[in-house]
Amino acid sequence: MRHFLAAALLAASPALGGVTEALDAHILPGYAGFAEASAALAEAAGADCTAPALAAPYHAAFDAWMRVGDIRMGPSEHGALAIVFWPDARGFTQKTLQRLIAAQDPVIDDPAAFADVSIAGRGLFALDMLLFDTAFSGYAPQSYACRLAQRLTADLAAQAAALDAEWADSFAAVLRSAGAPDNATYLSEQEAVRALYTQILSSLEFTRDSRLGNPLGTFERPRPARAEARRSGRSLRNAVAATDAAVEFAEALADWELPATRAALDLVHEAADKIGDPAFADIDDLGERFKVEVLQQKIQGVETAIEEEIGLVLGLQPGFNSQDGD
Repeated sequence: MRHFLAAALLAASPALGGVTEALDAHILPGYAGFAEASAALAEAAGADCTAPALAAPYHAAFDAWMRVGDIRMGPSEHGALAIVFWPDARGFTQKTLQRLIAAQDPVIDDPAAFADVSIAGRGLFALDMLLFDTAFSGYAPQSYACRLAQRLTADLAAQAAALDAEWADSFAAVLRSAGAPDNATYLSEQEAVRALYTQILSSLEFTRDSRLGNPLGTFERPRPARAEARRSGRSLRNAVAATDAAVEFAEALADWELPATRAALDLVHEAADKIGDPAFADIDDLGERFKVEVLQQKIQGVETAIEEEIGLVLGLQPGFNSQDGD
């Protein structure tokens, strides 16, 4: 009965209503919030670039990013790469930071030149290592590393402002005008809705398979060192935040209630609250591993609920592969 009601609601309202709501209630405020938080982080670094002084504004910026950080469409398809270079199984971020500091590379004094530095040495994960890894974080106020922190935060703020502007001034209009004769990106309103729906499922899959799957590794060989943002203790925080964001996104895209999705999200929070180490460092303990696996299953439950409460209405059967780009 729920699915028939949802289908009736969708038929009674323009498909672009969901696109407009997703943009206005979730996507555009998300990028604006990230730009604001990144600017605040850069301003804080200008006043005091030491690691302890930047911890709180760094977390605020990362929290803001998590609201839209898994969106990979339009300007974010490539624009996100230098903001979040992860996974980094080969340690390119560490190598890039070590090289810059050892050479006292003057590239940090030139904003345009720094924009050409390897993406492994830029963005939130370069800051995560510089500010929270004890091999880097003890730098002095007047040191090269302190100036590097200032450049990294200024570069992040510039990237955030650019993404915010590209979405607000350009790509949002492409989504809103889906089906218009001059729109070569989305040939119908339904294509735009389906593209946004795909982003929601892709985010949940990434959280389940990478944010949790990477540190879980295998039963014989867990890999806690591969947890996302483990140095700053954000691994669990990011997994939950990304799931919260996916549900917020889904609720904005739908114009009907999603009670099963909300109930599934509650179970995610219950499972997360039982995990003791926010960086998954103890994942080699069987009991702790089980808790992370339970969280993984609960996130799968959110995905299943969204498939049933939104996907079926869109004509997409459960099991739809969000990586297909449909």
